[in-house]
Amino acid sequence: MFAAHLPAKIQTSRSICLLATNATVVISRLSHSRRRRDTSGDPNNGFMSARADTTGLILAGGAGLRVGGRDKGLLDWRGQTLAAHVAARLRPQVGRLLISCNRNRDYYATLADGTVADSRRDFQGPLAGIEAATPGLGGRFLVIAPCDTPLLPLDLAARLLAALGSPEDPAAEISYAHDGEREQYLCAAMHLEVLRTLPHFLNEGQRAVRCWYAQHRCVPVDFSTQAHCFTNLNRME
Repeated sequence: MFAAHLPAKIQTSRSICLLATNATVVISRLSHSRRRRDTSGDPNNGFMSARADTTGLILAGGAGLRVGGRDKGLLDWRGQTLAAHVAARLRPQVGRLLISCNRNRDYYATLADGTVADSRRDFQGPLAGIEAATPGLGGRFLVIAPCDTPLLPLDLAARLLAALGSPEDPAAEISYAHDGEREQYLCAAMHLEVLRTLPHFLNEGQRAVRCWYAQHRCVPVDFSTQAHCFTNLNRME
């Protein structure tokens, strides 16, 4: 058994993020969400009521620096774009699907119920995409996923949502996947209320997802039996 911890102080290229003493990140044991079999192909996990209250957001608004400035979501993989693969896997898990994108919006609109573009200039990261989507969100929950994980687990939303309000940590505000080796911060679920802190965080010049999470009660969810589902195809071959 292993445990995942967020450090008390995290150095980023822009700033040092301090964990506030009154907003300690609560990390529960990963064992509560462990599955002894790979359930990535089983979307029926008893979360239909939560599904209707959940919006999915695919993050495809990056500058694509690792792929020569190309729009990463439009890269081809096995005959379809990366974004198309992710949309096909996430759409059945949520009540409504949005895509955060800053170019090629006409194409992305064919994959989702709507698209959103950053209100901040110059590709300021995934949190800027989440911020831009906030005004159009309804229900209770948001589930996010990056556009470059075409094998996204089909039970991702069900298990992340189950961790929010679970008996082990009923006050959890954000849950994120852990693949057994590292945190997958961009595969996460959250209560919509936490989004109210995001503009201030970004206005302070901070951009690191893990540092924003550190301001809230977070819980990792163990996806170690499905680690392959988090393979990122984000580099030029």
